[in-house]
Amino acid sequence: MKSANRSRVTEFILLGLSDQPEQQIIFFMVFLFMYTVTFVGNLVIISVTNADSRLHKPMYFFLAVFSLVDISFSSVTVPKILTNLLLERKSISFHGCITQLFFFMWFGSMEVLFLAVMAYDRYVAVCHPLHYTMIITKQVCLQLVVCSWVLSLLNALLHTAMTSQLTFCGPNIIHHFFCDIPPLLELSCSDTFINELVVFTEGGLVLLSPFFFIVLSYAQIISTILKIHSEEGRRRTFSTCSSHLVVAGLFYGTVLFMYFRPSSSFVLDYDRAVSVVYTILTPMLNPFIYTLRNKEMKDALVKVLRSRNR
Repeated sequence: MKSANRSRVTEFILLGLSDQPEQQIIFFMVFLFMYTVTFVGNLVIISVTNADSRLHKPMYFFLAVFSLVDISFSSVTVPKILTNLLLERKSISFHGCITQLFFFMWFGSMEVLFLAVMAYDRYVAVCHPLHYTMIITKQVCLQLVVCSWVLSLLNALLHTAMTSQLTFCGPNIIHHFFCDIPPLLELSCSDTFINELVVFTEGGLVLLSPFFFIVLSYAQIISTILKIHSEEGRRRTFSTCSSHLVVAGLFYGTVLFMYFRPSSSFVLDYDRAVSVVYTILTPMLNPFIYTLRNKEMKDALVKVLRSRNR
């Protein structure tokens, strides 16, 4: 009853990464560069995999979809960050905040699930190569993509709906550069026990289940690679999986650090910097990791560039 008598918050103030005015333009230029590289780099991967018939394989189909998710994931937060860096009042409406949270949860969950899908593809390719074309068919590829999108959507709807039902009476300052569940729960004047319980149970299941699946898949992959007698064969086989392993390690390392540790260990400035890694830096690095460590991708990129220069 007390919370009902208090005025409801209609907007939030995002503190961003720094409150120093002289640093705003520097952050703007850095994030604009990173977002541009993310958008262009992932778009190049999508274009190259579509243009080169040699890349019309499940592995590269999944990579193209993952690049699309990377673009979407970055676009949820970075444009608003860039806008706020140019404005003195760094505000976001309540509905804008809830909308941003929904898409952040949707595409963030999609990143997590799709890393597991790509690990499954590599597991079948390395551990069951003779049955690969029978297991990873076009129909199975589409089913895996659709299931990942739907499960991610349902997860986002659940957490967004529960967060939107909370009451926010003030203060309205979010100590972050985007709307995320933990800072919003901290600001709410409602009882957030159920929300926190769902975050650590259902949210933990969505995040940790793919993580353990990836770990088990790569344990089997590495075990199979070690049984290959030829050193060249081991090197070639591992090179097809190493890019995905690097991306998964970078993404999961920062996400698990952020969401699965005691709240008493939170350090505001440090945690915001870590958030930059998985929300902005990782999507930017993914195109470089996949192209520079993959000979087929490099050859296809060179082929496409040469054909356009003629």
